[in-house]
Amino acid sequence: MTTPLQTAESLVTRLQDKIAYTQTGVLSQVLLKVPHCQYTLICLAAGTDIAEHTSTRNGVVQVIAGKGTLTLEGRDINLESGVFVFMPANAPHALKAEENLVFLITLSDASEAS
Repeated sequence: MTTPLQTAESLVTRLQDKIAYTQTGVLSQVLLKVPHCQYTLICLAAGTDIAEHTSTRNGVVQVIAGKGTLTLEGRDINLESGVFVFMPANAPHALKAEENLVFLITLSDASEAS
């Protein structure tokens, strides 16, 4: 696997070529990391649960394939290809993959209110 870019260089990749699943659990691949933002491809095997947690960063989930449920701030959201979800920093969330599930998550620094 190549090292993610650490600068604002251009990047072109085929996400379909990066999708891989383990028999159980999560496989994550950082595609690009630049100041204040990180782009990670997450592949979850069917039946995988990620317990409720929070992040100090804003998150955007873009589902590429599969099915699952994201529980965001107590609300269940059906995940399937084409779904886009914005998660504000510090929002409690959990995830269950009902079948193999792959999504791109973009984490960005939460801006301070002025």
